[in-house]
Amino acid sequence: MYITDEDNPRLPFLRDKTSKLTTSPGCYIMKDKMKKIIYIGKAKNLRNRVTSYFRKGQDHLPKVWKMVSHVYDYDFIVTDSEFEALVLECSLIKQYTPKYNILLKDDKGYSYIRVTNEDYPRLQAVLQKYDDGAEYIGPYTSSFAVKQAVIEANKVFMLPTCTRKFPQDFRKQRPCLNMHIKQCMGVCTGKFSKEEYNSIVRQAVDYIRNGSSDSVERLTEEMNKAAEELDFELAAKLRDRIQAIQKAAESQKIINDDIRDTDIIAIAQNGEMACASVIMYRGGRLFDKASYFLGEKDDSVKMREDFLMQYYSSKDSIPKDILLDEDITNGEIIEKFLRQKYDHAVNISTPKRGQFLRLTTLAKSNATEYLSIKVGRTSREITALEELAKALGLPKTPRYIECYDISNLASTNMVAGMVVFENGRPCKKYYKKFSIKTVAEQNDYACMQEVIERRFRNYFEKTDEGFSIMPDLILLDGGNGHVNAVEPVLERMGVTCPLFGLVKDSKHRTRAVATGGGEISLAKCRAAFNLVTAIQDEVHRVAITYQAQKHKKNAHRLEITKVKGIGDKKAAKLITEYKTKEALKKATAEELAKTAGVNIDTARELKEIIDEM
Repeated sequence: MYITDEDNPRLPFLRDKTSKLTTSPGCYIMKDKMKKIIYIGKAKNLRNRVTSYFRKGQDHLPKVWKMVSHVYDYDFIVTDSEFEALVLECSLIKQYTPKYNILLKDDKGYSYIRVTNEDYPRLQAVLQKYDDGAEYIGPYTSSFAVKQAVIEANKVFMLPTCTRKFPQDFRKQRPCLNMHIKQCMGVCTGKFSKEEYNSIVRQAVDYIRNGSSDSVERLTEEMNKAAEELDFELAAKLRDRIQAIQKAAESQKIINDDIRDTDIIAIAQNGEMACASVIMYRGGRLFDKASYFLGEKDDSVKMREDFLMQYYSSKDSIPKDILLDEDITNGEIIEKFLRQKYDHAVNISTPKRGQFLRLTTLAKSNATEYLSIKVGRTSREITALEELAKALGLPKTPRYIECYDISNLASTNMVAGMVVFENGRPCKKYYKKFSIKTVAEQNDYACMQEVIERRFRNYFEKTDEGFSIMPDLILLDGGNGHVNAVEPVLERMGVTCPLFGLVKDSKHRTRAVATGGGEISLAKCRAAFNLVTAIQDEVHRVAITYQAQKHKKNAHRLEITKVKGIGDKKAAKLITEYKTKEALKKATAEELAKTAGVNIDTARELKEIIDEM
């Protein structure tokens, strides 16, 4: 979004003031008309950084545009180094909590693990403790950690999670799919006694409380004892359970003795909003999770750096390892700040493979889920847009996507369809259909150029609400040729929107994204691939449906013009008035005469032709 003097009349004054600003490191303090501090930032070069806010033609994110439009004046504090500026910025933000800096609010609560009071008890994650005779383990500060621990224990020990009651429902129904895929021991078969089942539940509780290593050690002792007593059936069951725990330990993310105290941080974005999640490991196990809604999103790197500084500036202690889902620029400076504040080494890194990458993926999933609730979108939709932005190298997550397709029958009935996807979902009220006007022979490139030019001419002339929004991404149903044909049109009209093509394989399925000079595969970005496939299928449906409708109307028009005295213009009047063949057939000769402006004899002949259509 571009800031103009109309948005903020103080911009000429601010530009003049900034032209005299020092090039030293420091902090800048933006203030509104009431002299209230609305934003605080740091800079390696104060003049360059502050100038970027007020420069003519500068394209800002919506959050920054909103802040700049309210700036009446600013102050600054010069420091000796960028590190000192970082420390000062953190202190000032903590003191003034400016409106446009990140303000952190988490989702804390207390949770328990409930062992139900039944003959065949279940493990459940609950938010409250009741006087119901059940056993409660807790309280825990993290509902997330509790849910994950219960899921993991139920899976490892193959405990039932269905709604059947035992022993009442023994052998009443066939075992469900969970038993067949070895996610449940199959209590419903009636093959497990109450004593045996309760022993397994106690092992699961021990696993939650003490971790996989202690559980394996205790079960190994029980297995050896059973073998000594020649109870080989029990020994075999314990052996299988030990193997299940060891196998789960390889991939599960709840209890891991190899992970020292670590925080894992990821940020999810959707349109102009963002959310951060922090997954905390302490003592080799998942200890807690906190999610923070960050409001309007900012630059990806800056947002992560700001979050790190504000999140850790108020903590009593922090772990030595911090993992991020994406790289940042000032990692070494932030490490230095945290090292001095907490008097121990701090390592900030971005894992690229292995178990630590799986942990950042877990944090990202939690941030996405939390954000999806806030913005009313599914986590899959948010993930798809983020993946697409990353794969295509877009400057921001595309909220508003337009896609175009050309459809024709040889050189007749040439049309185009335009579909709009907003936040990952079809927005049908903004769909458009185009009849090609300037291209006489079949030429998809020329047709696409005409459509794009007409679309953005309407945008600049503000003649139609459906064309009033500048898209974040334009997709064309076609390859590099389509992209190369349309790029000059956008350049000539001053439109700087990202442009890509959608390439299909021999079976007319989405294969890749065309850049104009090559292709980008989305094979490894499943959510993004599914989204662009849905967009391409939808735009093809719209275009081909409109083309079929036009073809049918033209076929009717050709039939009508066989009547002497009915030319193309009168045929067009009839088609426009009655729209469908059924409506034409219901019209009387008198009505046809009036609409077409012909005498009654011609109208009767016309009626005969229409009835035979």
